[in-house]
Amino acid sequence: MFNFIKSIRTLLILVLFTSLFFVLGVSYGSSHPDSNLNPKLSLNILNDDSALASDMIDMAPFWQVWKILDEKYVATRKQEATTTSQDRIWGAIQGMTNSLGDPYTVFLPPKDTKEFEANISGNFEGVGMEIGIKDGVLSVISPLKGSPAEKSGIKAGDKIITIDGIPALDLSTDKAVKLIRGAKGTVVKISVLRNGNGKAINFEITRDVIDIPTVKTEIKDDVFVISLYNFYAQADTQFNNALKEFVNSKKHKLILDLRGNPGGYLSSAVNMASWFLPMGKVIVREDFGGGENENVYRSKGYNIFNDKLEFVILVDNGSASASEILAGALQEYGLAKLVGVKTYGKGSVQELVTVTPDTSLKVTIAKWLTPNGKSISEGGLTPDYEVKITDADFKAEKDPQMEKALELLK
Repeated sequence: MFNFIKSIRTLLILVLFTSLFFVLGVSYGSSHPDSNLNPKLSLNILNDDSALASDMIDMAPFWQVWKILDEKYVATRKQEATTTSQDRIWGAIQGMTNSLGDPYTVFLPPKDTKEFEANISGNFEGVGMEIGIKDGVLSVISPLKGSPAEKSGIKAGDKIITIDGIPALDLSTDKAVKLIRGAKGTVVKISVLRNGNGKAINFEITRDVIDIPTVKTEIKDDVFVISLYNFYAQADTQFNNALKEFVNSKKHKLILDLRGNPGGYLSSAVNMASWFLPMGKVIVREDFGGGENENVYRSKGYNIFNDKLEFVILVDNGSASASEILAGALQEYGLAKLVGVKTYGKGSVQELVTVTPDTSLKVTIAKWLTPNGKSISEGGLTPDYEVKITDADFKAEKDPQMEKALELLK
């Protein structure tokens, strides 16, 4: 019954970051664009099926700037002197994706593509926190469990103001990630604002190898607790094993802790929801806009739990993407109550597209809607019971959200 069913779908739902946004413009070859290319480039060269194929793009300014740089630019730093023609191409593509104003649409050159794959597989070197643009401000989506960032006191929702003294106001997420990430044993200084407090909080965090945890199980007051930290490569298998433990424990009260979970694979969220929902029930809707037919992801009907199951899900402002899909579906069907604070609101869909054998484009292609049609991006999920964790609670190592969940299940 608990056999793992693999999905062939490769769509990724990613945060924050994701954790997972990288600096662009690394060195790759030194080829120069063909100067004989027509500066008036028809869109049908790019896409014969484009509805705008009759329009013309004026590429003359691009080539003019390229020529001026070749003729006049003088590097003032060693790093600038090593910039290749291919670096400029990567930078141009970066500018094109940035012009969309969508922090989740990102071009990944060779080095960044490798780092992205390393993150999804579950290990890298850095401080271990997901970051993203929230309300126009570079913010912490969530520190990873057991990471140097979490141990230092970084919290979900912290607004980053400087990284090693560099103002974060105008930094893209990928540039911020490059500044924060680094070799094990090195130190990065990060200043943040928290909870509307005008006084900066300063952190000095020693980087380490980050092994991303996935699942932890425990029993509290006769209640089985599953803490799920992400929806990455191993999440399905480990979550299924945790459910086996739950069934074998003979308990019928369950807490699923999704706090600080930034998301991951869509297929994992669908598979996990399928353990609780009958065959065919809608888990999430994928809305492409523009009048296109939506994709509807439905339960695969693994459901093994009867009406005796008592279920609470813990969420916070670090619960994003796949976390919101899973929690939103189970909340709307009345299978689980949500406890905590409003979730992050990352409800857009990214697809990873191979551009060349060693580069890729993570592009937003749709938005997620709950089974009842609520857009996750518009405000996130509202818990049934709002419970905040104060700084005093944090210092005293108290967890009022968990306490509330246990109270409800008693």
